[in-house]
Amino acid sequence: MTQDAAIPPHLYSVPPGPEPSPLQPAQQRIRTAWTADELMATEFPEPRWAVPGIISEGVNLLAGPPKVGKSWLSLGLALAVAAGGQAMDSIPVDGGPVLYLALEDTPRRLQTRMRKLLDSNRAPGTLTLATSCPPLPQGGGEAIAQWVERHTDARMIVIDVFAKMRGPSTPGASAYDADYAAVGHAKRLADHYGIAVVLVHHVRKAASDDFLTEVSGTNGLAGAADATLVLKRSRGQADGVLHVTGRDVDEAEYALRFHAGAGAWQLLEGPAGDHTVGTTRASILRYVRANPGSKPKDIARGLADADPGTVRRTCARMAADGQLTKDSGGRYFASPEDRNAAASDVSQVSQRPAQSADQQQTELETGLSHQAEGQRP
Repeated sequence: MTQDAAIPPHLYSVPPGPEPSPLQPAQQRIRTAWTADELMATEFPEPRWAVPGIISEGVNLLAGPPKVGKSWLSLGLALAVAAGGQAMDSIPVDGGPVLYLALEDTPRRLQTRMRKLLDSNRAPGTLTLATSCPPLPQGGGEAIAQWVERHTDARMIVIDVFAKMRGPSTPGASAYDADYAAVGHAKRLADHYGIAVVLVHHVRKAASDDFLTEVSGTNGLAGAADATLVLKRSRGQADGVLHVTGRDVDEAEYALRFHAGAGAWQLLEGPAGDHTVGTTRASILRYVRANPGSKPKDIARGLADADPGTVRRTCARMAADGQLTKDSGGRYFASPEDRNAAASDVSQVSQRPAQSADQQQTELETGLSHQAEGQRP
């Protein structure tokens, strides 16, 4: 394949003449079928994590509304993984080459952002940045593949934004099929090289209780991706919440804080719910989580300078908002599971066989008899 003038030269190592796509020969060597006993006897390596617990090998769709800070987050992750530091200021990551395609940025803007993120730290030579690349089905896939071939220990590829790389849809294809096929181009790269590919994308304007349905486009995008991450702004103490789900990733929510001066996202400790509510609600939630089954008066006593009336009203509002759950006895729990567990304990106690009056009288007489014997001189 000849080099196109619009393609960044540093993504290529161009041979003297045409050669087959680097994906083709190796794809033929990948095994795709087993008998059941062969499959069960095969030992597969654990997934390679770019960011442990959050970004694994495969296609990771990172979506969020415009100006929420997706590019700051993805560039910060790229720098951390390339340098082998701490992602989001808290998650240790193994260092290795990273390719960052900043397709909506200029070199000057990238430099400005990196100065903020790096502060006094040195820029890693293991991070390759490019501001232009053809769509994946029109040469972009081969360009990325050749970069990975030259960096065999590469750990992550970031495409910001995916819309610039997806390419035209096949004529006559449904919207779902077109979205699925678009992600498929990136998935072939990710699966072939066992590397994490992050596709930065947008969400719809309409909010939803299910964060997966907020991803712009059809369900084909999230369906083809190995993991979906949605960055949303929060109205509480956190600046954002990162919702994560996927095939190799446990579904979870992470509270994040954005430090505008440094351009950096910081992962906050504890459950996201503790950081997405007001200060009073967060204190109540932490207390109830540690002391399931507490009543408002107990909570007020356990919190410093807490007004019992305020605690009672706040607990009622939190129950109405689904942040707490309440049983018939007026006790509060952090989750329905905690409430059900407490109810099960009470039920087991109540199911103990009752003693008859004759049994109770016999036990009383026996106890008095033993007591009398113990008092004899």
